[in-house]
Amino acid sequence: MSFDTEWSSVRSESTANVSMRLNQLPVEPGGGSSTADLSANQDKLGAIGNAAFLLHGRLNTAGKKANASTSEAATMMTANGFRTGAAMATVHETWGSQLQTLLDACANISNHLDYSAASHAQDEKDIAASLSTSKINEYLK
Repeated sequence: MSFDTEWSSVRSESTANVSMRLNQLPVEPGGGSSTADLSANQDKLGAIGNAAFLLHGRLNTAGKKANASTSEAATMMTANGFRTGAAMATVHETWGSQLQTLLDACANISNHLDYSAASHAQDEKDIAASLSTSKINEYLK
């Protein structure tokens, strides 16, 4: 059997029993309105921010472990006339740039989630204060 014949056979068999199924919730009666609400769980935000902070620390240490030896190897190869010295230097620079990008992303996630958690906590306090104040104003009228 030739490749084209076998490939045609396999292709037709694979498409013979194809069906599609969408995973979804049943539609709610009355227009499908949902009771879902946006929420920010402080514990979850804190855990994710903490994980990003820990990852940043580990990545900073581990990612720079071979920094000096790679730079030295690139310099020595170039000094001894090896063309791979320039390639090694390029790898070293690219690694440093990409490592810094990852470190910045981890720091951004950690800082943003710390800020979000603090901001949401302050918003909760402000809302609680305004609600209690509105009840006082209601009684003073």
